[in-house]
Amino acid sequence: MKHTKNAPAAAGSAEQPSVETVGTDAGPARITWHPARHTARLVLALGHGAGGGIEARDLQALAAVLPAHGTTVALVEQPWRVAGKKVAPAPKTLDTGWRGLWPALTEPGLPVISGGRSAGARVACRTAGELGARAVLALGFPLHPPGRPEKSRADELLGAGVPTLVVQGGNDPFGRPGEFPEGTYELVEVAHGDHGLAVPRRADITQEEALTVVTDAVVRWVGSLAEQTAPSLRARAGRAPG
Repeated sequence: MKHTKNAPAAAGSAEQPSVETVGTDAGPARITWHPARHTARLVLALGHGAGGGIEARDLQALAAVLPAHGTTVALVEQPWRVAGKKVAPAPKTLDTGWRGLWPALTEPGLPVISGGRSAGARVACRTAGELGARAVLALGFPLHPPGRPEKSRADELLGAGVPTLVVQGGNDPFGRPGEFPEGTYELVEVAHGDHGLAVPRRADITQEEALTVVTDAVVRWVGSLAEQTAPSLRARAGRAPG
């Protein structure tokens, strides 16, 4: 597969993002890397939804905050988005694109948390086990189409098979927190948030405060994963030759 990267950041500016184009069986995809500002412990890969790109407010907030906490954030643009198409392809094609990107996401040699918002969260859940993801972060998981709770996608969420954090708007028409089934995953509610985690002006929480709920929850959760992962990484390093 063909990989192209932009020029590396200048010395002393390791936190500056870089862009990598990755060839997949679904077409060229793109990763915008936001490197950890100190020693990286994990990579958090985040895909976008079917109706937008990596400019989504929650994806951008996580890319701004997580690098200061030892996590490299990789914002992933699926091939259909890179090609400038307006409509996302079928789930099978989205999964193909994500699989094709995975070798680039694991190249830093760190455990990878597979994540995304909406359709991107579904992709992460469906592919986590086969790709060896450390965990799944599901932002605005579309539990069902609006107004059609009988069309549940709970099996995708419950079948992820790895530690999972769901961050869900309290007024998400694709599934409010109270509609989610029992499971081993963790769910954090963003009060008054819609599917894009936007809150109305009349709410008793500002948009900035809502995003802080998201970033605080993910920082805490990722930190706990990093602590669990550290002993195995140290043991692996101890077995390294030389």
